[in-house]
Amino acid sequence: MQVVDLYQILTTNLGPRHWLEPGVPPAETPWEILWGGVLVQNTNWRNVDYALANLKQATQFRPQAILALSAPELTTLVKPAGFYTRKVPTLQALATWSSQYSFDLAAMRALPAARLRSELLALKGIGNETADYFSMYVFDQPTIIVDTYLRRLFTWLGQPLPAQYGRAQALIEANWTYDFAQAREWHAQIVDFGKQVKTPADFQQSFLGGQHLRLN
Repeated sequence: MQVVDLYQILTTNLGPRHWLEPGVPPAETPWEILWGGVLVQNTNWRNVDYALANLKQATQFRPQAILALSAPELTTLVKPAGFYTRKVPTLQALATWSSQYSFDLAAMRALPAARLRSELLALKGIGNETADYFSMYVFDQPTIIVDTYLRRLFTWLGQPLPAQYGRAQALIEANWTYDFAQAREWHAQIVDFGKQVKTPADFQQSFLGGQHLRLN
């Protein structure tokens, strides 16, 4: 089985996921996706929901309003998400970065993919996975997100990925030609499958049990 076959099997068995598409519930704004992507680090979505509700009430997710808050004020709002001493500076850095483009999402989406990713990675608290998540689900740049779910699935399929993020990403990209819609669906499928199938025993009982992946 090759990567394209894996994609087709996931699509057949899981159906389209429609993650974070405009107009599809939950009706998340791009800014909410950005703040949520920071707040979810090292915690669960239930805690993030509380923090996002506070943030929405205080700022309507507007980056200008976030920048107008003091660090203590912002900390109080996002404290339910935990690790606030790290997350508050990241939220502020992300909002400040967006101010360089006049808070214009269209201008940010017009950036070359490599430059956008580089600028995101330069921000405090944003690593490879988060930068790629933002690149695809906010700034419309197709990419492969190498997360725990993807690594675990590839290991179960007999094809463990390299430990280094860039090498793992490049290996998949060398074995699959994908478009923007497929890249979005792929990540959503991998995550949703991983949430349902959590152990090797679960995997053997799943529709992928007994399958083996081949990478060139």
